[in-house]
Amino acid sequence: MKTIQLRTEVPGPKSKALVARREAAIPRGPQLVTPIFTAKAEGAWIEDVDGNRYLDFAGGIGCLNVGHRAPRVEKAVREQLEKFLHTCFGVTPYESYIALAEKLNSLAPMSGTKKTFFVNTGAEAVENAVKIARAHTKRPAVICFEDAFHGRTLLTMTLTSKTNPYKVGFGPFAPEIYRIPYANCYHCSYGLTYPSCKMTCAHHLEDTFKRVVAADQVAAIIAEPVLGEGGFVVPPKEFFPVIREICDKHGILFIADEVQSGIGRTGKMFAIEHYGVEPDLLITAKSLGGGLPIAAVTGRAEIMDSPIPGGLGSTFAGNPASCVAALAALETIEKDGLLARSTAIGKRFEERARAWQQKWPLVGNVRGLGGMCAIELVSNRETREPAGPQTKELSRYAYEHGLITITAGTYGNVVRILVPLVVTDEQLEEGLDVLEAGLAVVSEQKQFALSHA
Repeated sequence: MKTIQLRTEVPGPKSKALVARREAAIPRGPQLVTPIFTAKAEGAWIEDVDGNRYLDFAGGIGCLNVGHRAPRVEKAVREQLEKFLHTCFGVTPYESYIALAEKLNSLAPMSGTKKTFFVNTGAEAVENAVKIARAHTKRPAVICFEDAFHGRTLLTMTLTSKTNPYKVGFGPFAPEIYRIPYANCYHCSYGLTYPSCKMTCAHHLEDTFKRVVAADQVAAIIAEPVLGEGGFVVPPKEFFPVIREICDKHGILFIADEVQSGIGRTGKMFAIEHYGVEPDLLITAKSLGGGLPIAAVTGRAEIMDSPIPGGLGSTFAGNPASCVAALAALETIEKDGLLARSTAIGKRFEERARAWQQKWPLVGNVRGLGGMCAIELVSNRETREPAGPQTKELSRYAYEHGLITITAGTYGNVVRILVPLVVTDEQLEEGLDVLEAGLAVVSEQKQFALSHA
């Protein structure tokens, strides 16, 4: 039996009623990607309040690498519920916080002694990583990248590149944040071609130190090893080694933001491992908690110890239920072979997507790293003009036919794949079939419009 089962129109009557209640009770700011209300979920599927069952290729925006209601995670949380839910680790601590810190310290791809501090969300982790970097270096400035996404708080919104909707009406922004181009070979900021470009984008850092902000004022450079909201852009393998070399030259810390790319999403526990580079600070969140909110900053011990006692803290950070859930999620990844599964998912997606690229000019670029993969839709392959409206239509077609997807990219023209890594081969093919059918429909509509124009 197929996983997708549609018993009503989409959205169904109960979901429509809840959409109306949502509009009456909740401000318009929080986005509504699909007009579908969840009743239950398991593994890689979601069932809505109308009894329709969907394949989930969004994974709660990358929070469910181990799947909905992963058995080990559910068991650990249930056991914790029988003990206690909150005491505040800073007041009366508990062992699970320490055990999770020890586990992340052992996994983090950096040499020497490491320490880990927990917070609630990815944005909060980014904020604290910057605080730690500034405390350690005694410098104020931070360099980030174009098309980056680091959060929605004042500092992280400043670090985030995309203006609409993330920054509209929210200025002024935090000071001492400077932005440079990312290594996006499909849309090179310098009009060059890899590999003859000789990593101009990375070496541009030295020019930034001369023209924009002095190197001795820069505390850290923060980067996503694979852009998340920015469109799942994978830089060339030489990019981060050059960045690391320049950081070392000038005493600048390198922060790897692995909020979306970490915890097995790319076929390794952390995406930065693909580049053979050691960060000074590593940020994790999303899938770390197996569906519960938790985030972490892991780093070299001498750096992590820079803030004074009391300089770091959060009332709910490292909640005991989230800590045991995270330990169970990491155990699931290791014991169930989900790193290899991520690689296999990415390989199969690329095979299907390359065929789509050959068939439909709408598919301009296919890219990814392991199970963090995407297609970029373009109106014109030569100019690579974004096909934003067609991307929205594809997303709508997908959920109306039983597949939950989310888009990405500064121009909203990237369809990203964040399917739980526990998806079966049959489910993966079923979801890709829906995407393929949607691409056929949207491409035909686009061609029809062009011919009539």
